[in-house]
Amino acid sequence: MTDKLKVALVQTELVWENPTINREQLQKQINSISEHVDLIVLPEMFTSGFTMNASNVAETMDGETITWLNELAEKKDVAIVGSLVISENNNYYNRLVFIHPNGTIDSYDKRHTFTLAGEHKVYTAGISKTIINYKGFKICPLICYDLRFPVWARNTEDYDLLLYVANWPKPRINAWDALLKARAIENMSYCIGVNRIGKDESGHDYLGHSACYDVLGEKLTDFNPDEKGVKIITLEKSHIKHYRNKLNFLNDRDEFSIV
Repeated sequence: MTDKLKVALVQTELVWENPTINREQLQKQINSISEHVDLIVLPEMFTSGFTMNASNVAETMDGETITWLNELAEKKDVAIVGSLVISENNNYYNRLVFIHPNGTIDSYDKRHTFTLAGEHKVYTAGISKTIINYKGFKICPLICYDLRFPVWARNTEDYDLLLYVANWPKPRINAWDALLKARAIENMSYCIGVNRIGKDESGHDYLGHSACYDVLGEKLTDFNPDEKGVKIITLEKSHIKHYRNKLNFLNDRDEFSIV
């Protein structure tokens, strides 16, 4: 357990429906990280781009990508998180996986499937949040469209880090910026969003704008538009504790249940 968590945000282009090339590309970016980090964050559907052709790219939880992530996490002694298309029990899921260095896997299935793109017709929606305990930090991982639904993200678990992986397109990038900041402020937690760059097969452009915000909504790190690379930020539990104790805003949160 530690007061600090060093996180690497990986902003990258994605090759359409080509897991092999995407893994090779990400391997190079991860290998370029010269300092030790605790957590590496990849975008949504990092093996394929945001595709509705699930059968073309779907893998299992013991498939090539999970095996690759496990080997990488163990070798580099780092946790790695991102989402990919998983086939399970005759359903497809946009599933976020959090690979611990010891091989343990936590997962979260995207709750809010993106109806505008027909994601709800292809992928089965998740039904529960996942809170991950890692190196003394409680982490709540969510996926892209989930960002628009503050009730789902509400910090009823006293988590320390709210984490979004995304394929969030250029026309609505202002919403991405505003909502990441809002989620940090209202939940009094760090909020990280990692988005892809480039253009996909459907013609959608992605600018990235990956960023980290602190509990007061201060932007701690971000990328230039279309910048491919890695940014590293150190999160501190003492920062969270100080402002939660000083302001006590979470003590006044409403009680509710989601059905």
